[in-house]
Amino acid sequence: MATYKKKGFKRKTKDLDKNQSTTAEVFDTLDQSASSTEKIVAKYQNYIVGFVITVVVIVLGFLGYSSLILEPKSDEANNELFTAQNYFSQALVDAENSDSLFSLSLNGGEGKYGFLDIIENYSGTKASNLAYYSAGMAYYNLNDFENAIEHLKNFDSDDEILSALALGGIADSFAELNQLEEALDYYESAFNVSENNFTAPKFLLKAANISSILEKNTLATKYYSKIKEDYPKSSESFLIDVQIQKNSLK
Repeated sequence: MATYKKKGFKRKTKDLDKNQSTTAEVFDTLDQSASSTEKIVAKYQNYIVGFVITVVVIVLGFLGYSSLILEPKSDEANNELFTAQNYFSQALVDAENSDSLFSLSLNGGEGKYGFLDIIENYSGTKASNLAYYSAGMAYYNLNDFENAIEHLKNFDSDDEILSALALGGIADSFAELNQLEEALDYYESAFNVSENNFTAPKFLLKAANISSILEKNTLATKYYSKIKEDYPKSSESFLIDVQIQKNSLK
């Protein structure tokens, strides 16, 4: 029994020595890795510090631009937009002087900017974005359909109704230019962007009418029927059965 215990003790000692050796190797490896990491950091510390400083400068620069430049710029743009929008609103109700008023809304008057000046001088502001829409509609009313399309395409909004109206304005402009396929594409985009009761039936009807002109009778019937089913109380649904019947006879 004594011999067994002695041999067992030697075996444990050998295992302990082995474990200690393995542990030492692990620490040596960690020391080497740490030393390598330190060397890498030391070698590239200028780049790392430079990168961090660059990120900080960009963030601070953006915050400074927003608070010191963009916000005051937005306030100025909003003030200018009020006058231009006032000319535009007057043009909508004053048929006799509408052309001159639309022109004033675009180019300004009485020392105030028009939509085009706001777009050029206040880029990046909400007022500039809205000016693209109003300028596009002003050009449309002046029968300058190419410029109407160009400006309306630059308008961007999270508001579904405004987005639909802009797309519909582009479609109307293409229709006036007799580019009916393009008009149909934009009418479809206009009623698909929002299913509200104001714009959707309006552009569905225009899409149906254009489809009928293009002899896409199945598509036209589909859109007429959608008005009847989904928007029965809309003004566009008036005499819709007659339009469906007329289209089916083609």
